[in-house]
Amino acid sequence: MNFVKRAAYSLVARKGKSAILLGIFVVVCTLLLGGFLLQGATARQEAEAQRRIGVDVTVRGTRLTAGPAAKLGASPLVERYNPVLRGVPRAPGLKLVEPGAPRPPGAKDGADGPGLAGVRETEMLLGFATGRTKVIAGRDITAADADHEVVMVEERAAEKNRLTAGDRITLASPDGRTKKSFEVVGVFQDPAEVPDAWLPPAEIPANQLYVPIGSLRGLGLGEHLAEAVYKIRSPERARALHTEAARLLGAGKGFRFDVNDKAYRDQVQPLRRVGAFAEAVVWLIAVAGAVILGLIVTLTIRERRDELGMLLALGEKKWKLVGQHTVEVAAVAVPALACAAVAAGLFGGQLGDRLPAQEATDRPIALAPRTEPLPHAEVRLTPGDLGKVAGTSLGIALAATVIPGIGILRLHPRSILTDSD
Repeated sequence: MNFVKRAAYSLVARKGKSAILLGIFVVVCTLLLGGFLLQGATARQEAEAQRRIGVDVTVRGTRLTAGPAAKLGASPLVERYNPVLRGVPRAPGLKLVEPGAPRPPGAKDGADGPGLAGVRETEMLLGFATGRTKVIAGRDITAADADHEVVMVEERAAEKNRLTAGDRITLASPDGRTKKSFEVVGVFQDPAEVPDAWLPPAEIPANQLYVPIGSLRGLGLGEHLAEAVYKIRSPERARALHTEAARLLGAGKGFRFDVNDKAYRDQVQPLRRVGAFAEAVVWLIAVAGAVILGLIVTLTIRERRDELGMLLALGEKKWKLVGQHTVEVAAVAVPALACAAVAAGLFGGQLGDRLPAQEATDRPIALAPRTEPLPHAEVRLTPGDLGKVAGTSLGIALAATVIPGIGILRLHPRSILTDSD
């Protein structure tokens, strides 16, 4: 008789043992599938955390200008970047917020205009990223505003000059020869108070203006950037970016390369710990399942010594006897896999609720950017997950039958039939 048919008859004849095998396989497959689903969900959530949070790298250097900053920003390592050029223009007709004390005698002139920063995206500035500085009217400056003559004004300066989104202000070069008109597109609020002691108007946060860096051409503020901030996906990319930055700017005196990955680690490391735990659980379940099933198969072989001896005496090949036991165990794994898939569909949502959403919400503002909470972890059953469970289950079935089956290969019909228990 074909050993596959014999395996089917054996499963039907031994309903009790088959039910035990089925129950064990249902538990093993369900736990395996849960582990794989947890790994997949954490991997997707980690990728989303990398996309949303990333790592901020701040580059400074004496040779840092818009050209090298743009070249570094075009690197495949960089997701977004923000060069910052600071200066003090003239602002004819603009009333500035004044400090609480008068100008002391002998104070130097030259900073009587507003503080001006040319940027690519205001969202990447530390104050805006942490939520400390907020846009209360209009919008941020974005990369789409490159070369457009638009400006963001602080709330107190806007109130003093009765400015709203859509109004225009004039900025001029320090020597007054070049003038440009800028449209107000946003009003922001900086919580820093106006100092009681005297400070130059450009150093008072209430007098800060933000414009696209490309719109500063011709205003005579120079080309040297105060800094450039680059957002990369993970800390592992920082070393390669450092090499590129040093090549472009020269790693001599004045070159600085600062990495701020606190927010990334606060969010991603808990997810990685969950993923590592899920992987360990998968391995533990696979080994434990193979051991338990192997013991059951070993006991079954001992109970069926007479049957095996008779089959060997009739000329049945030993490898077919091993194959019969393998088919019996593997056949039980198929309905067990179906039961595990049904259980995953019913309880997958509850598994996603156990994943960390956003960690370390009480981190210091100055150390990490503000991020929106990560989306709910999506536990998604895919054919790939079922394939991995099926492959692992087949491996368990093979390990649980082939290893005990070595004993079958050593059996001799005469010794079995003459020395039967």
